[in-house]
Amino acid sequence: MIRNEYSQTIEKNQKPITEIGESFLAFLDDNAFPCVGAKSALAHDSIETHEFGTLGDPDNDQAIADGLSEFVDMIETNVSDSDIVHSFVAIFRGPFNMSEHRFESLMWSQLWRIHKLDVLAGNLPADDVSNDTESSRFSLSMSGHPFFLIGLHPNASRLARRFKRPVLVFNSHRQFERLREDGRFEKMQAATRSRDIELQGSINPNLADFGEASEARQYSGREVEKDWQCPFDFKEKL
Repeated sequence: MIRNEYSQTIEKNQKPITEIGESFLAFLDDNAFPCVGAKSALAHDSIETHEFGTLGDPDNDQAIADGLSEFVDMIETNVSDSDIVHSFVAIFRGPFNMSEHRFESLMWSQLWRIHKLDVLAGNLPADDVSNDTESSRFSLSMSGHPFFLIGLHPNASRLARRFKRPVLVFNSHRQFERLREDGRFEKMQAATRSRDIELQGSINPNLADFGEASEARQYSGREVEKDWQCPFDFKEKL
């Protein structure tokens, strides 16, 4: 893994990477793993891994919310460095034997509760996206910053989403928009989809570009139904 002065500065206040964190980074580093963006973040040593309890457990809520708040402070402090893509990775201690529907349910319940904590802390949704999960411009807002999520778990039907623990990866929507503005996003996306076809013979049927369909449909990695709706209303006033 490439380490540089920038990444060492960013990491000086981070906790040491745990064994499961190292295992996840090795998963991303495997030649078969298709996501070019994740490999770029790995090369820049800009992936934060954090371990929590069982996915869906309310005891995780405050720790995840606090971790994301610190993460947002870090990436917004370094907003001028558009070449670096940062990811906040929440790795959970279980459950292991769950269906894609069960993972999706636990994922959304966890996200809903950290969203409520965020609202109660006085944070407003990001003004460059929508907080309506039905909108084609939806992104999950935490600490006023929009995130695109990627869920992984042991029983995911997509091989690129199949890891031995449940995982939620929070990627900055704004960082990807900067990549889109200078033309790099489309190249990374094309390369990733080509590699995904090589891995599994097809691309994820849920994939859509921002502005085409709600990205909430993609978070769990499950091939959701055409009439799928998010189980929680993130625009609801609390």
